[in-house]
Amino acid sequence: MILSNTEIHAALDAGRLIIHPQPTPRTPTIGNPNCPFDAHTVDLRLDHEICIPTSGLFTIDLTQPGSFSEHLAKHSEKRILTSDQPYRLDPKKFILAQTMERVELPLQGEPPYLAARIEGKSSRARCGLLIHFTAPTVHPGFKGKLTLEMINLGPAAFLLSPGMYIAQLIIEQVTGQIAPNPSQFQDQSSPTGKIK
Repeated sequence: MILSNTEIHAALDAGRLIIHPQPTPRTPTIGNPNCPFDAHTVDLRLDHEICIPTSGLFTIDLTQPGSFSEHLAKHSEKRILTSDQPYRLDPKKFILAQTMERVELPLQGEPPYLAARIEGKSSRARCGLLIHFTAPTVHPGFKGKLTLEMINLGPAAFLLSPGMYIAQLIIEQVTGQIAPNPSQFQDQSSPTGKIK
């Protein structure tokens, strides 16, 4: 079952869903029609740090031991965005970014628990910008910022500015008890998945 906007508000109020900082306003107001809550989604914003994977004479081999996050960090260039210096994502280029908001789906209390999916926004997709185009699932028990895999498949460059609405979160109810299985990206604080 997908939660409506009013059910998302109730989950936030009950602590079954934590989004920090909490998106506001909850409903559109006169003079500020930009409400992050749609009928059944909540918009999330782009954070300041992005990672630009570098090309080179290395191969990604997930069968090898070691931290996947460390491998990504080793082969990426970190960039800090500002409103004065947005990032120009050229066509056919790929980057990793994160949401400004930290999301938590606690496994406390009685079921049902919550899971989520992070998806792109249609206004960005129509420009050719794919946002989190694979593995959108946010598992029950997850806590941390959400990493966004982003690629520009459009015909023109796309400017990425910190704080812009970049993705939407869909909240779903999960029935039954859950055996905790923490993600390898639990508490991630950088787009590569590293924990600072």
